[in-house]
Amino acid sequence: MTTPLTLEMIGQAPKALLHDHLDGGLRPSTVLDIAGQIGYDELPADDDAALANWFRTAAHSGSLVRYLEPFAHTVAVMQSPEALHRVAFECVEDLAADNVVYAEVRFAPELHLAGGLSLDEVVDAVLAGFADGEKAAAAEGHPIVVRCLVTAMRHAARSRDIAELAIRFRDKGVVGFDIAGAEAGYPPTRHLDAFEYMRSQNARFTIHAGEAFGLPSIHEALAYCGADRLGHGVRIVDDIEVLPDGTAVLGRLAAILRDKRIPLEMCPSSNVQTGAVESIESHPFDLLARLRFRVTVNTDNRLMSDTTMSQEMLRLVEAFGYGWSDLERFTINAMKSAFIHFDERLAIIDEVIKPRYAVLIG
Repeated sequence: MTTPLTLEMIGQAPKALLHDHLDGGLRPSTVLDIAGQIGYDELPADDDAALANWFRTAAHSGSLVRYLEPFAHTVAVMQSPEALHRVAFECVEDLAADNVVYAEVRFAPELHLAGGLSLDEVVDAVLAGFADGEKAAAAEGHPIVVRCLVTAMRHAARSRDIAELAIRFRDKGVVGFDIAGAEAGYPPTRHLDAFEYMRSQNARFTIHAGEAFGLPSIHEALAYCGADRLGHGVRIVDDIEVLPDGTAVLGRLAAILRDKRIPLEMCPSSNVQTGAVESIESHPFDLLARLRFRVTVNTDNRLMSDTTMSQEMLRLVEAFGYGWSDLERFTINAMKSAFIHFDERLAIIDEVIKPRYAVLIG
C-alpha cells in the first residue's frame, strides 16, 4: 500500500506557482513593522498571531467583494520603495523555503502611488526586491526564478496604462499582464483596448475569470480578449454535465478550453473563502484533472488564506487521494504554462522538476 503523502513530504517537492498576489502574501510581522514605521494606525490587531488570524477570518467571507476588503491594510504599508522592496524580497524567501522553483507573482502598481511614486518607480522597487531575493535564496541552497505580472484593477480605468507598463518592463522581469478585482459588473471586455495592445506587442496575459462570475466571464476572456490563461476559472464546471454512469459531456466553451490547453490557475483554499466552491472536497479541481484540463495548483493570497503551495497540495491530496505522479503532473502543467520562453520552461522541467520528482517517486 502506498504511504499517504504528508505536509513534510510534499514540502520537499519542487513547485511551480502561477497565481500569487504580492499584496496578499505579506508576513504579519512585516505588516506590523512597516505600519509602526509609517504611523499607520488602522490595523485591527497589534501582534503577529492576532493579525494573522484577523486576515484569515476576514477573508473567509463567502464573497469575493468582502474577501478583497482586507487588502486595504496590506496595500497601505506598501507605498514606499523600501517597503515594496522588502515585501518582494520576503515573498521570494518564503516561496523558496517552500521549494517553489518558479513563480510568477502579480500585483497592481496603480495601488501603490499614494506615497508619490510613479508606476515605473513602483515596478522598479518590486523587481529589485525579487532579484535580491533570488540571489539570497540561491545562496541558501534554494534556487528560484521569480517573474512579475502587472495587474490592472477591473473597476478602474488604467488598464491600457498598465499594459504599456508591462511592455516597458518586459525585458526586466515583467512577463505578463492581468486584470483583477470584483468580477460582477466589470467584464473583461471593458478592458479590450489593453488586451488588444498586449496582443499587438506579442505579449502574454491572464485574466481573472469564472471565479465569482459564471460562464459569460470565461467566454469573454477567451473569445473576445484572447486570454492565454484563466485566473481560477472554476465555473467552467457549469459547462460540464456528468451523466449517471460517470461519463462527462462537455459544452462548447469547456471543450474549447480543454482543446486549446488553456491553463487554469486554480486556487482551492481561496475559492472556499470567497464562496466560489463550498469545500475542497466539492472543488471541481479533481473532475477537471481527470478530464485532462490543464489544471495548476496555486496559492492566490498566502496571508489571507494562511497557506503555502505545500499546504494547497496537501489539501488536494487529502481530498482526492493524489500521489507523487499527480503532483508532478500538476507542477509540469504549471511550468508548461509559464510566461517565460519555451527553452527556459523546458530547462526547469527537465533539469529541476523531473529529476527531483524521480528521487521522490523512487
